[in-house]
Amino acid sequence: MMQFRTKEEQVADFLREGIISGRFARGARLKQQEIATLLNTSITPVREALKLLEAEGYVAGDSYRGAVVAPFDIEASTETLNLRILLETQLVRGAVERATAADIAELKVMADEFATAFDAGDNETARAANYRFHHRMFEIARMPQTLHFVQILWARYPFDLINQLKGRVSRAANEHGDLLQAFIGGDVAAAMLATRQHIEAGWTELKHSVSAA
Repeated sequence: MMQFRTKEEQVADFLREGIISGRFARGARLKQQEIATLLNTSITPVREALKLLEAEGYVAGDSYRGAVVAPFDIEASTETLNLRILLETQLVRGAVERATAADIAELKVMADEFATAFDAGDNETARAANYRFHHRMFEIARMPQTLHFVQILWARYPFDLINQLKGRVSRAANEHGDLLQAFIGGDVAAAMLATRQHIEAGWTELKHSVSAA
C-alpha cells in the first residue's frame, strides 16, 4: 500500500526524479516560483522541499543564486557505489520477500514505460521512468530508513552522466528484465545479484568512458 505523502514530500520526489534523470542539470538554478507554477502548488512546500533536498545533498544553497543542483565528486562516487550495493541489495531482498502479485504487475508496467520511452528516443522520460521503477521497488520492502539513506546516496551519484552513455539505457532495460524475472520467481539471491550487477554495470561503463576521454 502506498503511504500518504505531504505536499513537501511530493515536491521533493519530483525534484529528485528531475535531478537524477537530468531534467534539471547540475549547476542549474531551481526557481521556487517556476517549480510552484509547474506543480500547481504554493511556494511554501517548494521552499521546504528544497531545504530537505539541500540536507540530502541534491541541491546547494547560494545566497546570490538561490538553490542550485549540486555537482558531484567522481572521487567520492566509488565509496557511494559500495554503499549503494550494500543497501540496495538489502532493499531488494525485502521487496522480493514482501512483493504481492499486484506489486509485480505494477513494476512490469513501470518497466514497460521505461522501455517505451527508450524506443521512442525520449531518453529524459526513460531516465525518469528508471527512477520511478527503482523507487517503487524499494518502497515494497517497507524499510523507510534504508530507503532514505539510499536517496541520499543517489544525490551523490552521476546517474545523469551514466544514462547519457551510448546504449546504456538499452542495456539498463535488459538488466531490469533480469531483475523482474527474479521477482516473478521469488528468487531472492538472483534478485540481489541482478541488482549488484545493474549498479556495477553503469559505474564500470562510466569509468571506461572517462578513461577513454
